[in-house]
Amino acid sequence: MPAYSYKKFFELPRADLQNGAVDGTSFGRRSGKRSRRAAPWLLALVAAGLLVAGCGGSGESDAPPSTLEVTYAAFPDYLDPSLSYSLEGWSAMWETYVPLLTYAHADGAAGAKLIPGLARALPRIGDGGHTYTLFLRKGLRYSDGTPVRASDFRATIERVIAMNSPATPFYTDIVGAERFAKTKRGGIAGIEADDATGRIVIHLVHPRSTFTNELAMLFAAPLPAGTPHKDLSGSPPPATGPYVIVASKPGRGWEYRRNPQWAKANGPRLPQIPPGHYDAIDVQVISNPETAVNEVLRGKIDWMEEPPPPDRYAELSERFAGSQLLTTPQIDVYYFWMNVHKPPFDDVRVRRAVNYAIDPAALERIYGGQLHATQQVLPAAMPGHRPFRPYPHDMAKARALMAAANPRTRKVTVWTDDYGPNKQAGEYYEGVLRELGLQPTLKVVPAANYTTIIGNASTPNLDTGWANWFMDYPHPNDYFQPQLSGESITPTATSNYSRFDDPAINRQIAKLDTEPLGPRQEAAYAHLDRQVMRQAPWAPFGSLALTTFVSSAIDASKVVVSPVYGQDLASFAPR
Repeated sequence: MPAYSYKKFFELPRADLQNGAVDGTSFGRRSGKRSRRAAPWLLALVAAGLLVAGCGGSGESDAPPSTLEVTYAAFPDYLDPSLSYSLEGWSAMWETYVPLLTYAHADGAAGAKLIPGLARALPRIGDGGHTYTLFLRKGLRYSDGTPVRASDFRATIERVIAMNSPATPFYTDIVGAERFAKTKRGGIAGIEADDATGRIVIHLVHPRSTFTNELAMLFAAPLPAGTPHKDLSGSPPPATGPYVIVASKPGRGWEYRRNPQWAKANGPRLPQIPPGHYDAIDVQVISNPETAVNEVLRGKIDWMEEPPPPDRYAELSERFAGSQLLTTPQIDVYYFWMNVHKPPFDDVRVRRAVNYAIDPAALERIYGGQLHATQQVLPAAMPGHRPFRPYPHDMAKARALMAAANPRTRKVTVWTDDYGPNKQAGEYYEGVLRELGLQPTLKVVPAANYTTIIGNASTPNLDTGWANWFMDYPHPNDYFQPQLSGESITPTATSNYSRFDDPAINRQIAKLDTEPLGPRQEAAYAHLDRQVMRQAPWAPFGSLALTTFVSSAIDASKVVVSPVYGQDLASFAPR
């Protein structure tokens, strides 16, 4: 998915949190008043005296005995699992909402392994890939004490689609889901649920090689049937994980406490999910990374979600590498897109010239040495990745291609966002295009609105610009279908910024999506990577590592950084 700042962010930026619309649908969002608001079901637990017991408190004070203090650079797009499509939101809610399937709480390749979540086992796939059968674990409860039922899964997918969530395309291949998406009535016939046995059967219109991964997305984490079809970021729904969000202060922060149902109901049935080391986690928003670094150094903050600014990275690495500063490779790609339907980028020679002209080493410096150079669609560690370098930096070759193309249109607009190194990368790219004889104008827009603006076909002068993509799940289709297939070109909220639409490429993407991933399919994706880069709709330049900076009070050796969800808050432990 596209990233906000250095992270994931899709077509629903934080600006829309204030506007109150998702795909034009009003959710009756809260007012701008930033008062502390506790979820109503939590108030009932407090009244019953359960919260203090659940948190391990003495009963003499509301303050829990141990609290992890952290900061995020921005409030997530949503604190509602049916709506959030950002790494901020996903890392914030990984400890609270558990899908039927999930990922191992581990670093690296181990953290990309699918494991059962609320389901007893991975799905049984039948009927040529059209049918998925799972069984819900018995005895699970939400944090408000409500039993978890098989029918909650169907209600949750219907909620996702009824709210026009960005997750809707992941689930419209379920029989009846496309019709439900249009009418919002009648339910989804392709999901059968038996509450007595916990059996869930999902029927697909077409086989999907990625559907198992899509069942593991937070969008599909069951919520109680009857959960309102509106954004609940201000009062998040009941949780199934080890923590529950008890207060949301939009723009300022949010708070977790231990799920009172975890120790007695869910934890014993979900041993693969760590219970966490702290009784509470308090999050405050600090938008200035310099301030956040200083607060971590002072011990006032235990972890900053935003990476340290590039100009501080070398200093912090020298002092704290391995002890307080971790740098973890991620499965992501940073690139410059070129609109293949607009001159001069409708000429493949111009696009190839741009690829040759870009110097990855210069961009590594811009990103403070945290960027690993690449020139292909699939990043390292993604299945199907086979390293190759089709356009080694060669300005002479770039100029020769431009001379051969001799484009009549030379005025172009270069788009980027205002987040530090991304803005600098856009400025560098503008300079490269100028060296090639084009006449670029740099357009810098707020990071929170960036993907909405460049994903909207009505935005004028969408010629070229900066972008990045963090995986939704560890499957190579996630890098091709959303960004490089013709079907992903939509009037609004497109993630195919190059508007790349090649029939042969489209057919290969669609065919591979129907086949289970294996060595033959991985080789086919590697070949597809080379085919796309021959047409050069992008100029990929690197993959960015995820930096974790913690205070001296935290045992950094125990911190887990998931390749899907980022830092695992349940892994943070005191020294």
